[in-house]
Amino acid sequence: MIGQASVIDGDTIEIHGVRIRLHGIDAPEGRQLCFEDGKPWRCGQQAALALADKLARRTVTCQPRRTDRYARTLATCFIGRENVNAWLVAEGWALAYRAYSTRYVADEATARKEHRGIWRGTFEPPWIWRERNR
Repeated sequence: MIGQASVIDGDTIEIHGVRIRLHGIDAPEGRQLCFEDGKPWRCGQQAALALADKLARRTVTCQPRRTDRYARTLATCFIGRENVNAWLVAEGWALAYRAYSTRYVADEATARKEHRGIWRGTFEPPWIWRERNR
């Protein structure tokens, strides 16, 4: 799947009307708050904005893996040769979603060590936040 992508949230895009969930990562939800020095900030919204800035109307190529229970295509996506999934995790805007893949664990460790993105403060992992906020 190739084309310009619209950002749905920090780990979901759409190309030609097809919803694509970035495989192996999990970004904060749109309404999710993180905390820096005890102050809340909209980290889910910031993750989506960071992804939108990264994609910036460039051509995105996605390699589909399968479909999830919400009928989204699970894929690894690229801008040129750069893995967008890995970029999001390495920049601290998403976590390695270990329940589905360990591919991005090293990228997460780098982001944590360098206090990038959500790692500059405290947060609930998105999968826990979703469970608590159903």
